[in-house]
Amino acid sequence: MSTEAMSTEAMTTNTTTDAAPRRRGYWALWATVPREFAFLILTMPIAITALVLLSTTFFTGLGLIFLVFGIFIVVASMFMARGFGTLEMVRLRWAGRREVARPAWERGDRDQGFWRTMFAPFIDGHYWLYLLHGLVVNPIVSIVSWSLTVAWTSVALAGTTGWIWQRYIPDGRADDDFWLFDTVLDFLFPGNTWQFDPRVGETVFELILGVIFLATLPYVFRGLTLLHDVVARGMLGAWRSEALEREVAQLAASRGAAVQAEDASLRRLERDIHDGPQQRLVRLQMDLAAIERKLDRDPESARELLGEARDQARETLDELRALSRGFAPPILQDRGLAVGLESLAARSPVPVAVQITLPEDASLPAPIERNVYFVAAELLTNAAKHTEATSVRLAVSTRDTGATGHWVDVWVTDNGRGGASTVPGHGLAGLAERVNGLRGLFVVDSPAGGPTTIGAHIPYSPLVG
Repeated sequence: MSTEAMSTEAMTTNTTTDAAPRRRGYWALWATVPREFAFLILTMPIAITALVLLSTTFFTGLGLIFLVFGIFIVVASMFMARGFGTLEMVRLRWAGRREVARPAWERGDRDQGFWRTMFAPFIDGHYWLYLLHGLVVNPIVSIVSWSLTVAWTSVALAGTTGWIWQRYIPDGRADDDFWLFDTVLDFLFPGNTWQFDPRVGETVFELILGVIFLATLPYVFRGLTLLHDVVARGMLGAWRSEALEREVAQLAASRGAAVQAEDASLRRLERDIHDGPQQRLVRLQMDLAAIERKLDRDPESARELLGEARDQARETLDELRALSRGFAPPILQDRGLAVGLESLAARSPVPVAVQITLPEDASLPAPIERNVYFVAAELLTNAAKHTEATSVRLAVSTRDTGATGHWVDVWVTDNGRGGASTVPGHGLAGLAERVNGLRGLFVVDSPAGGPTTIGAHIPYSPLVG
């Protein structure tokens, strides 16, 4: 089922990337050295370019602020700072660092007109932080990190390879000019009377120094990259208050969707009860009144009416049971979700192939079980009524994605005519609202001519104990 695979992959790509086990140890650091070196060696050229462009445009705009176009130049410099800051976060991600949460530049609840977009940088603190990062902080940090990168790499490479190529380069130095080795030797071993060839001694000293710098090279690169990462997270990342604001907005939207879905379900239940069981109960009441009148004077006719009343009561009970399937059927409470879904599939007028892979220790909360049962029941009912399908497949499973928690996946596939969509006011739209109210994901893939694949992904917190 291609849609199921694509949806599951899309939901778990980021989690897989972040949760995959990373190699540990010293040699694992060497695996990231090329990317970190490329990041660090390009840092200062990019920072200096940003400094030149931002300082030119920003201070030019300030100088012309009394003119109208000076404001536009200042705004342009802020958007340029945003671009350079975004580039820094992309480079850090490429260097192997964890992705930095980016600010919400556009607010979905605001009308992003021309003038609002134009003057947004003046009231958005992120733009000022990005400008400060590009004008002051990043150039200073970049000069330090770039200088250390070049110096450490140069000493490591020159020290470890100098004994190969130095002999072919005439330097014209006398023996007295090789003072570095003697100075270090006298400092480490005062009063020594050892005699060494100064050329050989200095070559050995440079080799030892080069090996030390080469051995510590991964730690230096990692530390410098982390320095840029810390600065970027502090100045370029989203604020915690923004994350809380988005969380509140999502909760409000989810609550609204859940309320609308529940309201639609209650209205439908009221309509179904009014059109079905209520009319039968009224008929039953009338039959009982007629039986009471005919019981003494016409027992045979009363007996016939009793049979009809019994049939009315049985049909009313069947309808009430059918209506209750969408809420909390006894089989779901007594024997669990898997048995309830199998019973649901067995009652379908269209043959249903069931594939349920719920682990025995899958402790689903009762509200989640009811909603999964309801979604499956509605999807199977729609497939039987509207798709002209001859076979249906129901697949239900759970998965643990790590960072994003536990999910239960419900897939219903039929070989019908296709063309299903979440049109407002129809059954699938109500299901989509219900799933969104649970902070889940509702997927519909139904090309004309079929097949139709509909999936509901619902997050849950497993019960403990």
